[in-house]
Amino acid sequence: MPRPRLAVPLAALLLAGPASARAADAPVTAEVWGRSTIPLGDPAFTADGRLVTSHHPAFATAERVSVFAAPDRLEPYPNAVWNAGPSGPDHFDSVQGMCTDSKGVMWMGDMGEREKAVPKIVGWDTKADRLARTIMLPPPATVPASEPQDLVVDETRGLIVLADEATGQGGDGSQGALIVVDVASGQARRVLQGSKGTTPEDRDIVVDGRPLQRLEAKTGKRAPMRVGADGIALDARSEWLYFGPLNGSAVYRVRMADLADAALKPDALEKRVERYAARPNAGGMLMDADDNLYLTEIEHRAVGVIPPGDRCYRQVATSPDMLWPDGLATGPDGMIYVTVTQLPLAAPFDDGDMKARAPFLVMRFRPQPVAPRARCG
Repeated sequence: MPRPRLAVPLAALLLAGPASARAADAPVTAEVWGRSTIPLGDPAFTADGRLVTSHHPAFATAERVSVFAAPDRLEPYPNAVWNAGPSGPDHFDSVQGMCTDSKGVMWMGDMGEREKAVPKIVGWDTKADRLARTIMLPPPATVPASEPQDLVVDETRGLIVLADEATGQGGDGSQGALIVVDVASGQARRVLQGSKGTTPEDRDIVVDGRPLQRLEAKTGKRAPMRVGADGIALDARSEWLYFGPLNGSAVYRVRMADLADAALKPDALEKRVERYAARPNAGGMLMDADDNLYLTEIEHRAVGVIPPGDRCYRQVATSPDMLWPDGLATGPDGMIYVTVTQLPLAAPFDDGDMKARAPFLVMRFRPQPVAPRARCG
């Protein structure tokens, strides 16, 4: 899907003076676009502009993927059969990340978490309303702890890259990695496992003053939440891939040309990973055509941005209703849509009790130009 450019050039902002710059740099209040009676996951738009959403696997909803038939009404997507299970090449198990390419194919990452099934990618042709491709992701591309979720599509090279957070089956994120998939052949490679940018830092995620912990089903004990590679974004030129763990103080990047080079040794590839910018603990990522990198600030009910000019993180949209903003997608109207999951209130993170309550929101805001800063902070 084409990525909109900001309506106001940065040069015009610079000429407008300090007062205008301060106004443009203040976060806007996100507005509610849609409401759901069931928890949401990540968003993506079909070729004809309909909003499709996954349902976060932590909530174990009967639905796996839905489409907003109206801002307050969901229907199974692409149909009820795909959402009925059991897990397999022609049924969803536990979908999280989604991305629609320029041909209208929506690529969906299926973790296989519910039935401990082999993870997969499902490509659905949203124009013809039919299956385009299913790509299975067996070992060694995945490991027992794998939860491949957010993904990007590099149409220049015919590749899909998934961020594997590695928190399945009691995993602690230490096996976090990227998975590089050749769409034509279906071959997948696991890269940068345990590397900077794919493994979590030892820093708590604190929401409303409470460090987030996860209830381990096997032991019945609680442990600090540590999640590996989570957010992932690709620039419009397919030159740089940006990524980072959920628990982390920085965004990292690597050239797609290096990531695509299967002959490059693991140590050599790791040396080509760059620290791009500082940021708070963050989940979803989205990069626009001007290289502005948007991130969901999971601790503070906000979405932030890192502009390419100064690489300084700042909040751009907030709302008291934005409890755990998760996925981001650019709509046909040029606005950025945000799914709100209420994840800290899901049973695995709240003493086994499900305290999240409907409505579950889709919010949106119009991106604004930001004033460059002489220094971050």
